[in-house]
Amino acid sequence: GDFLILRADTADDYARKFNKEIAALCPLNSVGTIVFSNREDSDDKKVVDIIQKAEVIFFAGGDQSDYVRFWQDTPVQDALNRHIAAGKPVGGSSAGLAILGEFSFASMIDTIHSPEALADPYGNKVTISRDFLRIPLLAGTITDTHFVKRDRLGRLLVFMARILQDGWADQVRAIAVEENAAVLIEPDGQAKVVGGPAYFLETKNRPEVCRRKTPLQFKEIAAHRATNGMTFDVVKW
Repeated sequence: GDFLILRADTADDYARKFNKEIAALCPLNSVGTIVFSNREDSDDKKVVDIIQKAEVIFFAGGDQSDYVRFWQDTPVQDALNRHIAAGKPVGGSSAGLAILGEFSFASMIDTIHSPEALADPYGNKVTISRDFLRIPLLAGTITDTHFVKRDRLGRLLVFMARILQDGWADQVRAIAVEENAAVLIEPDGQAKVVGGPAYFLETKNRPEVCRRKTPLQFKEIAAHRATNGMTFDVVKW
């Protein structure tokens, strides 16, 4: 089929290199990249038409706040969700992975590190978005990337706590993926970890303390660590 990469920076040389790498990995009809530079690009009917005709869509890394700013509440967002509803493959790396869950760290002001987030769960950098991409298997789930290498457990727990504290969900799940790893999810919810590790977290308990300028207190989070080749059922969890 036609493999489409979407990104939000102007590194054209990188885009061409990525196209060649994808073309070398698997048989396909075509591979191409659309680079978005502003929100107005998402109103382009030609862009929407290309997205609608793609068999596979992959979101590149970068800054996920660009994806939220450029695509949310636009014809591109609608086209992406039609693609997902049709059961066509979708994926992403780094920022592109961060936007796949029902909830996502939007990074609208800047990224945030675990110590800063844990010390102030309502700090202005803790920006969480929701209802961007509607992937049924990732409903009620937030995703995070570069997980171990960048020590992101603390901030992920803050994101989960905020989702519960703010009343967005009665329970929350998280899928956290390390660098050079992937979680491949089939339509029936069976996931396979490649590279690894990946972490699957879940809790139904609201945090004990989650308020502005006060360290987070949060208990009873179930965590499962999956290494290369292991499987996990994201439906039954």
